[in-house]
Amino acid sequence: MILSEIMNKDVAKTEIGTTVLEASKIMAEKKISYILVTTNSNLAGILTEDDIVRKVVAEGRDASKTKVEDIMIKEVIHLPPDKTLEEAAAVMSEHKIKKIPVVEGSRLLGIVTAAEMVAAEPKIVEHLGELVIFAKKQQRMAG
Repeated sequence: MILSEIMNKDVAKTEIGTTVLEASKIMAEKKISYILVTTNSNLAGILTEDDIVRKVVAEGRDASKTKVEDIMIKEVIHLPPDKTLEEAAAVMSEHKIKKIPVVEGSRLLGIVTAAEMVAAEPKIVEHLGELVIFAKKQQRMAG
């Protein structure tokens, strides 16, 4: 099975130039912890709740004036739509990420999460199991 077969095409996204406040409202409305940032339908970055907390709230910046491109992660790990779920799981495990944008050229097509992958093809649980264990260890160390 390949990514294009299971990817979510209804991607939460915002354009370059959006404020962190506007992006946060979309994230809250959709009840998600991230938003992809695009420019003319091309993937430009990803903004996470963690980025907002560390780079805006903790630094006392004004979310209504800070632009997403000022704090987003610009080097986003992504894959083309023809990659297999197993290949995607290996990349996700290697980079300790739980979601991966699906991109053709630089055009954003969708996103695949670890949960969607497990539901679609249980044999990749082995790869993603390492990611879950890593996340739990991180939570214990942080808490």
